Amino acid sequence: MERIAVGSDHAGFELKVHLTLFLQRKGLEVIDVGTANGESVDYPDFARAVARMVSGGEVPRGLLICGTGAGMAMAANKVPGIRAAAVSDLYTARLSREHNDSNVLCLGARILATPLAEAIVDTWLTTPFGGGRHQIRVDKIAALETGAGPAGSADRRMREENC
Repeated sequence: MERIAVGSDHAGFELKVHLTLFLQRKGLEVIDVGTANGESVDYPDFARAVARMVSGGEVPRGLLICGTGAGMAMAANKVPGIRAAAVSDLYTARLSREHNDSNVLCLGARILATPLAEAIVDTWLTTPFGGGRHQIRVDKIAALETGAGPAGSADRRMREENC
């Protein structure tokens, strides 16, 4: 059974509860890191919990929900190894997996209707990473986390233009 870590802040709590049941009906084991109710909390705490589970290999993917999805994505992307995508449409859900190998999906409960949120989650879960030329780009993202790796073509162009 595939496992997924799920977390939300107060704004995303109701959608998290709904999507947890949706994921369980699809046969996934859901590990809920909180929040436990609609009382005000700080979203970075839940982003960190899910992101660490993904980066540590406890689960292959995570789902985070806040008001817009943006704050959760920003916080989760601070954890090395995380490629969190704030998604509000099916096209971005598909390409964030196919091209970017996103491993954390971030949704906005205040901007998504529940049926669309379900469709986004389903698309994201069923879309495989495309590999190939996309793997080179994902490797460059990973290199940014450590400051290592060769300079990209944009870096070379900037240096050449500024000389």
